[in-house]
Amino acid sequence: MFVKICGITRADDAEAAAEAGAGAIGFVFWPESPRFIDPYRARAIASTLPPFVTAVGVFVNQPLQYVNAVASLLRLGAVQLHGDETPEYAAAVSSPVIKAVPFGPVDDPRVGAWPASTTLLLDVHDPVKRGGTGRTIDWTGASAVAAQRKILLAGGLTPDNVMEAVAKVRPFGIDVSSGVERTPGVKDHRRVRALFEALRTAAVERERLRSSARL
Repeated sequence: MFVKICGITRADDAEAAAEAGAGAIGFVFWPESPRFIDPYRARAIASTLPPFVTAVGVFVNQPLQYVNAVASLLRLGAVQLHGDETPEYAAAVSSPVIKAVPFGPVDDPRVGAWPASTTLLLDVHDPVKRGGTGRTIDWTGASAVAAQRKILLAGGLTPDNVMEAVAKVRPFGIDVSSGVERTPGVKDHRRVRALFEALRTAAVERERLRSSARL
């Protein structure tokens, strides 16, 4: 399963996430976030990442020129849009786009407005924080969306609930921030490791169930 650890502000946290098994780490370039990081500092951290870990930049209603400039500076593997950006705006972004959608009903037009080629990140609706709230979304509703298209599940995921969340939703991947933190922007390495241990346990259980079903 694809796992992104978001809100990275320190090199040792990026290293811990990579060692635990993260496929991506996220840098928040929105100045209003408590997890904001300067692009040049983020570039220094990104330069230490192993080649199998993707750097993702998070932006909120910021000028397209700035987004593309930061994406070029860091050679971002993807840009994550967490504001009110439109599909037309996303089409002009120079990197692959992940669009965060405040999750409501399955037929919410904010979900349907995005083409199938866009990876959606389903998160809690919060017009102020724009993510990192620690609150979970409706997993049953999210599972219906995950059955139809590629999604990342976000919102209040922790080592304690991630097994249940993944079992219910079956997403392509997950995005975790506050659930593995000591304080905003400072990761708890023990919780990071515990998250991946829970995911491995869940994977073993899924394989056991598949094997039982084939007997």
